[in-house]
Amino acid sequence: ANTASAAKRARQTERRTKGNKKVLTSVKTQLKAIRAAVAAGKKTEAQALLPKVVAILDKAAKSGRIHRNKANRHKSELATKLAALK
Repeated sequence: ANTASAAKRARQTERRTKGNKKVLTSVKTQLKAIRAAVAAGKKTEAQALLPKVVAILDKAAKSGRIHRNKANRHKSELATKLAALK
C-alpha cells in the first residue's frame, strides 16, 4: 500500500475477510451436517438440526455475509428434503 488510505483499506479488508470466513465456514459445516442426516434417513436428527441451520442462515444473510436469496434457497431445499423423508 502506497498511501495511508490504501493501507487502511487493506487492514479493513483483512478484518472483514476473517469475519466472513468464520461465518461461511460455520454455515457450510451446518449444511453438511443436516444434509448427511437427511441422506442417512435420520429424520429426527435432521428435524432437530433444521431450526439451528435456519437461524445460522438468517443471521448470515442479515449481516450480509451471504445473499438473502441464497439463504432462502438453502432453507427451501432443506425443508423439501426433510418433508420427503418417511
